[in-house]
Amino acid sequence: MNENPSLMKSAEVTGNSNDRSDDTADVAIIGGGLAGLTLAIHLRQRQPDLRVHVIERRRHPVVEGAFKVGESTVEIGAHYLADVLGLRAHLEEQHLRKFGFRFFFSDGRSDIDRCTEIGVSRVLPTPSWQVDRGRLENFLGVHARSLGVRFDCAAVVRRIALNDDDTGVQPHRITYDIDGAEPRTLAVRWLVDASGRAGLLKKKLELSVANDHHANAVWWRVEGHIDPDDWSQDAEWLARCDPPDRWRSTNHLCGPGYWVWLIPLASGAHSLGIVCDAAMHPIERMNTFDKALDWLRQHQPRIAHVLTDGDHALQDFAFLRNYSYDCAQVFSDQRWAITGEAGCFLDPFYSPGTDFIAIANTYIVDLIERDRQKKPFAARAQMYQQLFSSFYENTLSLYQGQYALFGDAHVMPLKVIWDYSYYWALLAPICFAERLTDVAMFSRLKERFATARALNVQMQAMFTDWSRQRVLPPGGSQPKLLDQCRIDWFHAMNQALADLRKGDEIDALIIHNVARLTALADELQQAAARDLALSAATPPVHEPAVDETAALLTAEWYGEPA
Repeated sequence: MNENPSLMKSAEVTGNSNDRSDDTADVAIIGGGLAGLTLAIHLRQRQPDLRVHVIERRRHPVVEGAFKVGESTVEIGAHYLADVLGLRAHLEEQHLRKFGFRFFFSDGRSDIDRCTEIGVSRVLPTPSWQVDRGRLENFLGVHARSLGVRFDCAAVVRRIALNDDDTGVQPHRITYDIDGAEPRTLAVRWLVDASGRAGLLKKKLELSVANDHHANAVWWRVEGHIDPDDWSQDAEWLARCDPPDRWRSTNHLCGPGYWVWLIPLASGAHSLGIVCDAAMHPIERMNTFDKALDWLRQHQPRIAHVLTDGDHALQDFAFLRNYSYDCAQVFSDQRWAITGEAGCFLDPFYSPGTDFIAIANTYIVDLIERDRQKKPFAARAQMYQQLFSSFYENTLSLYQGQYALFGDAHVMPLKVIWDYSYYWALLAPICFAERLTDVAMFSRLKERFATARALNVQMQAMFTDWSRQRVLPPGGSQPKLLDQCRIDWFHAMNQALADLRKGDEIDALIIHNVARLTALADELQQAAARDLALSAATPPVHEPAVDETAALLTAEWYGEPA
């Protein structure tokens, strides 16, 4: 493939090294966090004789409730951990089964039970989990070693020398030390960067790419769980969910330009974060815990009250400016690759981080396997790069320029349904059937994917315009649960994922799902036109969207009487 010209700029990175090699391996992974350790396990499971060496900066075992984002999994990442890597028992026994996503439109309000709520009343068929990153990564480290992975922790990489010889005769070399001891050099055929935001290869090779999604985040953890059900005495409201376990959801408390997360950890802590559009909510207003509390008192007073008057001691606090970024290249036919936050990071909304680890790792495992089998892999590396970039760009569109409407209790629930449907219609079934490397399938369905992608671009623009043009105030005065379980076809899409098995043919399912997306897009566009005409007190420009028998969504979802 045609490599980025910047790959040849740094002699330290790309030149051959004359250092004496103290050790050798087939694959070196820089970084022993979630991305690096899952990759190591995946490689050894597929190729038990592969010599895999992980170099991790932190000392293991790490503390539980480790200070990392990425505690909420969604379907693709959960499937990767549970089924591809075979870790379901650990997830069930040591972490929390998630009660789906939940959204409250509660800006400036303490009466959470009088606000519009989006979520499920019952757990959907396809599972996901809230994971304690410290607990999970400790388990992954032990498990990787049990599979024969060499795992060096408290280790600092001092130098990387990539070999640009595409014959693969000469190895890459990494110089590192453990606990400050004398440096050692590792010679490897494949080098994978999983170093997180340190992004060692990306920085060395000048691969950083801005993505025009300007958002910031602050986050912290407190002792004890925070349960939204404790905020109400309304028996009817409490009985909406079965079981009444809202606290197990990834709870989003939403307002214009921001959302606040609440994520429980099995170790007994609760994770909280404020994520916001950089222009609408400057990070200078929340970049300390005291400032964040003041901000919450204005925007989410119920949480501020719990943190001030409850028994929830602060464990840690951090913030990030412009947390979202891209990477020009993550797979190379020069036998290097990048996975996890070392390459790209999108947005914590909808929790896609582990999904993209799963996708990148799957492609890396396939490339290394093809190389070991002496099969050509350069064209595959190029195709996987194109696919990965496409997945990234399509997912970014769900967030980019969208934060202003996050407080709109009328439009945002419909965007959430669309965004979920788009995710479950295309990328999720491909991953559940483990068809990511099936290039023939992507070719056969190219037109369907293009149709869905164009629909999504059109819909994201429509949601933004719809929210901006509404004259009537968003939402209604009557509290309601917009229960996703009551949408039969939506529940069926989730069930279809649970029913998929490795190797299943999915062409018919993708074709069916794209047809459903097309119908949903048409219905939502007509609903927007009707709503805007009514809010402007002018005659409707369209007849009612569809009749009752054809509607995919009920009147309740459009803010109308049920």
